[in-house]
Amino acid sequence: MNNITTFTINKSANEIFEAFVDPSKIGNFWFSSSSERWEPGKTITLVYDIYHAEAQIEIVAVEVNKQIVFKWGPTEEEHVVTILLKEIEPSKTIIEITEEGFKDNDPELLHKMMDNKEGWVFMLTCLKGYLEFGVTGLRTGLAK
Repeated sequence: MNNITTFTINKSANEIFEAFVDPSKIGNFWFSSSSERWEPGKTITLVYDIYHAEAQIEIVAVEVNKQIVFKWGPTEEEHVVTILLKEIEPSKTIIEITEEGFKDNDPELLHKMMDNKEGWVFMLTCLKGYLEFGVTGLRTGLAK
């Protein structure tokens, strides 16, 4: 089962793409840090200082300014995330995030999908705030 989240951000696809793949930018809207630039075949360590959390993602595919695909989570529950960028005007891009890997027979499926959707909407809100308005302090506001 898939979970899809879509947002419009008033910036170019390149600016959005670079916000994800450039380790010096990701801390402005999502994780505190990224170990290196996101490129296919790399395993990236993402750190979230405020929550004392760390995650590793495997970059599966990258198409500059168009798509980023990565895997995350434990092997038995691994999810594939696809970030699509569709520039509809020079400074207006639709970003679509699809996360695959939810199990239909999981008794916690609804809770997991709602929690997942909440996370993506929050991250995209922080990304929009960062890129459109220069706000960099939103990412630490979600209480779990």
